[in-house]
Amino acid sequence: MAIEQQYPQIILKPKKSAALSRRHPWIFSGAILKQTDAIQEGAIVEVYSHKGQYLATGHYQVGGSISVRIFSFEKVICDAKFWKSKIQTAFAYRQALGFPNAATNVFRLVNGEGDGMPGLILDYYNGTVVLQAHSAGMYLLKMELVSALKTVLGKHLKAVYDKSAETLPSKVMGELQNDYLDGTSAPGVVLENGKQFFVDWERGQKTGFFIDQRDNRQYLSQLTKDKKVLNAFCYSGGFSIYALQAGAALVHSADSSAKAIDWTNQNVALNGLEEANHEAIITDVYKHLNETTQSYNFIILDPPAYAKSFKARHKAVQGYKRLNAKALQKIESGGYLFTFSCSGVVDQALFFDTIRAAAIEVKREVRVVRQVGPAICHPINIYHPEGAYLKGLLLHVK
Repeated sequence: MAIEQQYPQIILKPKKSAALSRRHPWIFSGAILKQTDAIQEGAIVEVYSHKGQYLATGHYQVGGSISVRIFSFEKVICDAKFWKSKIQTAFAYRQALGFPNAATNVFRLVNGEGDGMPGLILDYYNGTVVLQAHSAGMYLLKMELVSALKTVLGKHLKAVYDKSAETLPSKVMGELQNDYLDGTSAPGVVLENGKQFFVDWERGQKTGFFIDQRDNRQYLSQLTKDKKVLNAFCYSGGFSIYALQAGAALVHSADSSAKAIDWTNQNVALNGLEEANHEAIITDVYKHLNETTQSYNFIILDPPAYAKSFKARHKAVQGYKRLNAKALQKIESGGYLFTFSCSGVVDQALFFDTIRAAAIEVKREVRVVRQVGPAICHPINIYHPEGAYLKGLLLHVK
């Protein structure tokens, strides 16, 4: 049975439907010819060509360059059943990957466009789901999403914590407060590949832990035995714990945040690791690289996003080049640099070129061992290359 149109309509300009025909989930403001109604921030809308052909359904966004975030390319009734189906599909994918399990009870449950839910992040921490909305549309649905989570996860769910205040602009949504939407919980210890980590989703960065680096942390374990390691921008010490358990001779964890250093030391203790092999340092990473007399066999560079807009991209690239050139100078011959960018506007090719420029500058012999991305629980929509925000290079340096 055909579904009648029941949502406000967005009409696209001629020749502006091509991106949707390629199933890209964003509609930019410049593509819109007109709208049939006064549409509120976060409202569900149907998108049509200038000839009246239905194209997609999504959330409307006032201001900014992205005006509609698409969550369906078929006419749908966006009721509780629809959102439950989205959550069920996402959870079934993670279950097929083996999450949660006895060794790992932290994973990404919904990865925005990668799960057909643009603007929504759901991270699972041993029974607590942290909801982070990046669009008003998903934020306004938060209680429907909680209901879907309770039905789909059942006994696996203890609480849902909303952490959208940092990701939604106050000028659009007003002043928001992070809080529990359902159940009771408190920041606590999770397991990742058998390793214990204290995660504070209330005060920590993003949703509390960089789950996207799980597979890269595991890969590092193969290469750090007996190595002198620097984990730069260490946050809560994820890479440090893996390096220490793999038998690293020395691990320095560096971060400018005292809170991050406290969490790192807490996680070292949680895992019963030799504190004699580990030193956590509150410092500016570039300053440490510039001033330390210590050389390393393995350096991890995982800085925060240097660019959050195209306007900042050139400055960001210069920052990545400067940082990586300095790190390359501190690596002993035969050592490794594991370097990352989480800036969405710096794509894989540009990041590669930037690191190559850094290698040219310091005149080291550098080989690419592996190009990496986010953990397997972070699927990327093939029609949405912008979703590949995390990119990394493992380099062998002589």
